[in-house]
Amino acid sequence: MVLLSLAQSIQERDRVTYEHSRRVATYVQRLARYIGWNRSDARDLALAAMVHDLGKTWIANNILNKSAALSDIERREMERHPVIGARILIGCEVPSFFVEAVLYHHEAWDGHGYPTGLSGEDIPLSARLLTIADVYDVLTSQRPYKAPLSTYAARDRMLAGASSSFDPQLLDTFLHLLSETPNFVVPQHVCALSHQPVEAMAIVDM
Repeated sequence: MVLLSLAQSIQERDRVTYEHSRRVATYVQRLARYIGWNRSDARDLALAAMVHDLGKTWIANNILNKSAALSDIERREMERHPVIGARILIGCEVPSFFVEAVLYHHEAWDGHGYPTGLSGEDIPLSARLLTIADVYDVLTSQRPYKAPLSTYAARDRMLAGASSSFDPQLLDTFLHLLSETPNFVVPQHVCALSHQPVEAMAIVDM
């Protein structure tokens, strides 16, 4: 499948982004299943999550791995990654479901996101779900520019943006799962990828 090949390219280019994408795929699949998506659609959303940062493979390392704050020019370059990723998917002739999830996963509920400034339910549901899973994992992950937040601190940070960045109802559901579901949090360790091909990624029927 072309999406697995593209996920493989992320693995080869940037191990950190690939591991982040695997965790996001797990979170968003669980969230989608909980709100009633069938197994097939939830798995497709997990596959979209595996390539949601595909556009970052075209961002220069000095920006992608910068430990200090990005300049305005560097930030604008970084914010191109959803469009770059969507264009790659369009070029590979993948279904529009995957293109939309990748293109709009940085849109915000109140319209302050990018690349198009969509707001509310104009943002595809797939992207609204993906945004929540993506932001939670970013907050709780070690990055060159920040230390990871605890689960509780990340929860508080996301609640602060409940009416601006996220679909409030979907966020409530995600935080409920986070609090009430045993083993919901995906471990942050990095796998030995040389022994674990993309085809073995943890996208399962739930």
